Amino acid sequence: MKNKRYFFIGIGIVGFFLILATAAPWITSYSPSEIVGSSFMKPCKEHFLGTNDIGQDIFSEIVYGTRYSLLIGFLAAALSWLIGSVVGIVSGWFGGVVDDILMKITTFVITIPYFPLVIVLSAFMKGNLFTTAFVLGITSWPGMARVFRSQTMKIKSSEYITSIQGMGAGNRYLLIHHVLPEILPLMIYNVIMRFKSAILSESSLSFLGLGSAVNKSWGTILYYAQAKNAFLTDAWIWWILPPGIMIILLVFGLMMIAYGIEGTANQRLEEKNG
Repeated sequence: MKNKRYFFIGIGIVGFFLILATAAPWITSYSPSEIVGSSFMKPCKEHFLGTNDIGQDIFSEIVYGTRYSLLIGFLAAALSWLIGSVVGIVSGWFGGVVDDILMKITTFVITIPYFPLVIVLSAFMKGNLFTTAFVLGITSWPGMARVFRSQTMKIKSSEYITSIQGMGAGNRYLLIHHVLPEILPLMIYNVIMRFKSAILSESSLSFLGLGSAVNKSWGTILYYAQAKNAFLTDAWIWWILPPGIMIILLVFGLMMIAYGIEGTANQRLEEKNG
């Protein structure tokens, strides 16, 4: 029951952000790149969260930034899942030389400190939506690959798989009809956790000035707020606090979904083994 409660709380939070991103043109009155007032205007009826240093509406920036943050998270998590699942499942199922080669590559990548690597690659590649997602996805798959490999090896060694193999079932049939359904909850959990990590990483990169200079994201808003010394004035209340809360709330929602899925999967496994 508790797992379902976590799951639906998370779905409600993430659903709110999806609605916010989809309905951005109808929720806001201004374009996020449009200069609509004087600099550093305090929150008022026309500007719910005031304006930034060049007179852009901060509320519009935050609402449209939801689109960018969600899209970055989705693309990075999808790429990480694609690489991690292929490497992990192939390595765990076929074993031998294939496993040795793939695991050596995985170990090499995983030994490189994650965030310094992301910073170096982001500085080398010009920051935009796709390059940022590519950098975050290409550097975050090894942990996922190891988990999938371990689970695949466990399934492969089970008695019912051995029995089906004895009846003449091929690798393709077994992988599609038995391995993938078994590890699907684990995949969903790991993808959601990657989604969460990608959003945090993108916000960190943008805060350091390594994100997209064109697209508005929550991290970019924080970067310009810090660059314009918003911490030293009352502007931090409406310029820094709201995007920070949005990041925390979205990450919390994703973690609630992940915990709900993990708890349900563990409960079913206990019932199956019991």
